[in-house]
Order: sequence, then structure tokens, then C-alpha cells
Amino acid sequence: MCEEMKMEPKIDLDDLAGMKALDSKGMAGAIAGLPDHCKEAWELGAGLALPKEYREAKNVIILGIGGSAIGGDFARALLLEEVPIPIFVNRDYDIPAFVGKETLIIASSYSGNTEETINAYSLAVKRGAKGFCITSGGKLEELAKRDGTPVIKLPSGLAPRAALGYLFIPILAAFEALGFVVNKREDLEEATGVLENLREALSPAAPASVNQAKRLARKMFGKMAFIYGTSRISGAAAYRWKCQLNENSKAHAHSNVFPELNHNETVGWGAPEPISGDIELVILRDKGESPRVDKRIEITKTLMRGAYGIDEVWSIGRSELARL
Repeated sequence: MCEEMKMEPKIDLDDLAGMKALDSKGMAGAIAGLPDHCKEAWELGAGLALPKEYREAKNVIILGIGGSAIGGDFARALLLEEVPIPIFVNRDYDIPAFVGKETLIIASSYSGNTEETINAYSLAVKRGAKGFCITSGGKLEELAKRDGTPVIKLPSGLAPRAALGYLFIPILAAFEALGFVVNKREDLEEATGVLENLREALSPAAPASVNQAKRLARKMFGKMAFIYGTSRISGAAAYRWKCQLNENSKAHAHSNVFPELNHNETVGWGAPEPISGDIELVILRDKGESPRVDKRIEITKTLMRGAYGIDEVWSIGRSELARL
């Protein structure tokens, strides 16, 4: 595309008053609270009394949908190579045939009134599955009390998509208490430190000249955002980006992950330039990605030259939790 067509829109992302006026639900403040949410959420999860029989589970199923299922996605991505039993995230009214007495269920609904999750939880309990619920209240809490299911009670008042820390971190704390994982509290300390630093670097008050979030926002404006992950954890993060753009920005967005996208979606980049030229591509990079994926990325970029822009965002931190 010619440079004239690629000119970025003239938007003042350093106009804090204008930004605040558009953020009628206070989402910026909720996002800034993430490191604090994570710290509190760990204590909520670690303080939950879980029966020792839960340690004998042969599989785990996390029941949720929308913003309340994202925590399950993150837990699965983070723990897939560490927890010795299968972890499955279920976004539906129904549940898989394998769910039964040897299944550990985690029912996650921030409001407690998500009908799909309530139905799936009820089916799992009927089959003899045991576990715990993560919720701020509602019908799910009522059912849990009736069934004798432990509940991690979350503070209310947030949009489910802004409650990621509360919906994700208690799962890690519970898994550590059950002996499925180790050292996650230590990793969380690093992760919250990284988040606190990013809270300053990417805050609305940080000028666009040094704020990568603002620069990406300007490039995404009026375009379709494609978010590509490159590893287990960045793939989960890519889907989170996609959902945040949908819900917070009321914008179409798409996510995928290497190497899977090389076996299908890559061909789509052969579309006419007026289509590809309306795509801003962001690749989420992680030091844990395979060297073969690194090579694939560089080759694939050459096929995506028609995109409006191609940007990379690298994860930060030592532990996978911090990088996620």
C-alpha cells in the first residue's frame, strides 16, 4: 500500500479528559487494578478448604463462558505441561461424557447467574463430580451451598472481563494446595511486579511517544485487528486480546496461533490488497516459543506484506506466569 494510505489517524491519545469521558464504566481503572486483584485472589484461593479426596481426581474440567472462562484458558495454558492429569475448559450447557466421579470440576461464573455454567455444573454434580465454584454470588453460590460444594467468594462490582485476576489466580492457588503444582506463589510475586511496572508504562497518563499500547491503538483504529500467538501461553493471551478488543472497543478482531495458522490461515493472506490492507497484525512473542516457530514467523511475515501494519509485543519476565 502507498504511504499516503498508510497514514495513521490524527487521534490525541494523550487527551486524558477526553479518554475518561469515553470510559463511562471505568474500565481503565479496573484494568489498572489487575496486580492488586491477583494478590487478593491468591489469598482467596489459598484459604479455601478442599477435601483431600480432590487430590485423587483423574481429570479436571473448568466450566465457564465468556469472561469467566478466560481464567480457565490461562490456567490450562500455564499448567498443561506440569499438571499430570488432563485439564479441559468447557464453554457449553452440556458436558463431555468423561465427566464423572473421578472428575474435579471448577465452575467459574463471576455473576453466578450464567445459565450455561449453571446447567453444566448441575449436570456434573448429578454424575458425581466434585470440585469448587468461583463466583461473586448468584444462583451458582446457592446451588453450591445446597450441594456442599466449596466456594471461592469474589468481590462484586466488576465487569466479568475485568475480573480476570479473580477468575484465574484462585485456580493456581487451589492446585498448589492440592499438590498438583509447586512454587506458583513465588511466580505470582514476580508476575504482580511485572504488572505493576506495566501499569505505569502503559497507563493513560504515559504519553504516546513512549506508550506502546497507545501506538498500537492508533494503528488498530478503523482496522481489523489480527492477534497471533506463538506459544502455549501467548496463544491464550492472543485470544484474550481478541475478546478485550471485541468487548471494550466494540470492534471486530481475530486471533490464531503458530504453527496451526500456517496450515490454513496463511493462505488467506493471498486475499486482494484492499482486504489485507485493512488488517493490523500484532504478533505476541515469547522467549518460550520453539525455534522452529521463530523461523516460521519470519517466513510468514513475507507473505503478509499487504497488511496495514505488522507489530510485535514481547512477553516480560522469568516465569511463565509473569510472561503470560
